[in-house]
Amino acid sequence: MSRPLRIGLLLYPGCIPSGLLSFADLLYAANRRASQTLFETLFVALQAGPVACAGGVSLQVSQALSEVDVDALLIAGFWAESSRQVEKVVSDNNALVLALAACSKRVQLWSYCTGVCLIAASGRLEGQAATVTWWLAGAMAQRYPKVNWQSQRHWVINPSTATASGVTGYLPIAQALIERAIGQELFHDLAKLMVLARPVQAHPAFAAMSLIEQSSSLLRQLHRCVEDSPAEQITVQRLAEQLGLSPRTLARRVSAETGVAVAAYARCIKLNQVSERLMLTSTAVNTISADLGFSSDSNLRRMFKELTDLTPLEYRQQFGRR
Repeated sequence: MSRPLRIGLLLYPGCIPSGLLSFADLLYAANRRASQTLFETLFVALQAGPVACAGGVSLQVSQALSEVDVDALLIAGFWAESSRQVEKVVSDNNALVLALAACSKRVQLWSYCTGVCLIAASGRLEGQAATVTWWLAGAMAQRYPKVNWQSQRHWVINPSTATASGVTGYLPIAQALIERAIGQELFHDLAKLMVLARPVQAHPAFAAMSLIEQSSSLLRQLHRCVEDSPAEQITVQRLAEQLGLSPRTLARRVSAETGVAVAAYARCIKLNQVSERLMLTSTAVNTISADLGFSSDSNLRRMFKELTDLTPLEYRQQFGRR
């Protein structure tokens, strides 16, 4: 039997540890399912000792990064709402970035969400395909032009690196590892046992439509207004009134932040709700149409196909959870 794959779960001050913990649980479950130790995980940090993570959580690390012998490192993300905040966190963790740059080339580097920025800063993504959370795509492409950014994708897995977008980006990385070790069929058994959500590659039209991913307070408020309103009642005038702005000011600010007219952006938000229900449920299209306030299911179908070039049925077949 070959030795287990040793994976360091890399902590640093202010990181979000939940993804690392979930990742470790998935690999533990895979070991149990395979009846052998395929994976070993351990917490590592620049220095041994307690690490103050986000949310007031402190985790104890017994080994420093320079002392451990691992095959791969999974780097957690951190809270940030702007590219400027990301730059500050990366700068504050310069010692960690240098340590990642100095890691042996045989050590694979994996990360998700904002943690990808730390690997990018280390230079280890140069010449490689990678992805990052959508709202950082422009800033990252400008700052690290030698990386082949593919931000329309939710995850990119290479022989020596793996990157994924979003706070649950650890999931497709774990899935790739587990399927490689025990096969796709056994992973699906594991997913059913753990009621595990299958990572979903959404249509590119909806890649930037998650409320939690909005970096701007205005866009977050706009999302809530649109999502809470029946589709046929959404107008620029009503949205502006709800947000306490003039229609002209709302149009100007949304266009400046998204590059899209406010009416088109609002339509995309509403159709993203349709997309989520098509992907995650088996609800009939006419029921989705009524629930979300479209004047008719034929109107919904027309608008949805105009945006995605797919009918709702085709979309569900291509992107829905199986």
